[in-house]
Amino acid sequence: MQTAASVTALPSPQATAPPADDTRTETAADLSAEVEAAVREAVSGTGGNAAVAVLDLTTGASTSAGTDGAEDHTFDTASIVKVDILAALLLRADDAGRSLTAQERRWAKAMIENSDNAAANALWDAIGGSQGLAKANSRLGLVETVPGEGAYWGLTRTTPDDQLRLLQAVFGEGSVLSEDARTYLGDLMGSVAADQDWGVSAAADDPGSAQLKNGWLARSGTGLWVTNSIGRVEVAGHTLLLAVLCDGQRTQATGIAVVEKLAVAASGPFTDE
Repeated sequence: MQTAASVTALPSPQATAPPADDTRTETAADLSAEVEAAVREAVSGTGGNAAVAVLDLTTGASTSAGTDGAEDHTFDTASIVKVDILAALLLRADDAGRSLTAQERRWAKAMIENSDNAAANALWDAIGGSQGLAKANSRLGLVETVPGEGAYWGLTRTTPDDQLRLLQAVFGEGSVLSEDARTYLGDLMGSVAADQDWGVSAAADDPGSAQLKNGWLARSGTGLWVTNSIGRVEVAGHTLLLAVLCDGQRTQATGIAVVEKLAVAASGPFTDE
């Protein structure tokens, strides 16, 4: 997984690290080691795969870490892909020089705030399904995400690093999304239903201020749970983007606990003075 000490956008997996004599390299290495140690302690004894990626918008520092093998693992998105779907819709509308229709706004609100699947189905069709999402992702900078086939948007495969790239497109600078589109999407993520405000919000000083989207899914073949959370939080004067993904959990509650432990553990080194 990637580590960078000063960035405006996450590098692609093929990007080279800063020169060895750059003082940023040591800082990045130290931060990465601290995050990795905190993450491994938080999920010690936990089964399945779990990984997290963090970007500090205040300092530009970023890193990612996970359980053994998680760096080579892709995760089902479950409902976190709904942020991606709406971003794709907003790009299409902007390309056409139009605003979202009243019906699209109703679907978008239900899809993000209440994680409504019927609304997601409608907007998945509106963006052109998997092909439409793939086209949008190439513009959003996602390089490790494979859209689900047919109607199975929830089986889109992704990585924490790519979800961080998506969050940058929503909350960072230099995005292909317009300022109005980013504000609209961010506001919806800040208004999720009360029973869905778990996840990365656990790391926030004020959990109610977090802007997030969660995803959860029990795989039919194994009965094991996918539990994910992505979003923006304020922690000790720092604005952090967090993407936490896990799978192979026996229950949804166990998955939520893992996600929240990871969010807290990974954010700590970014705010330690």
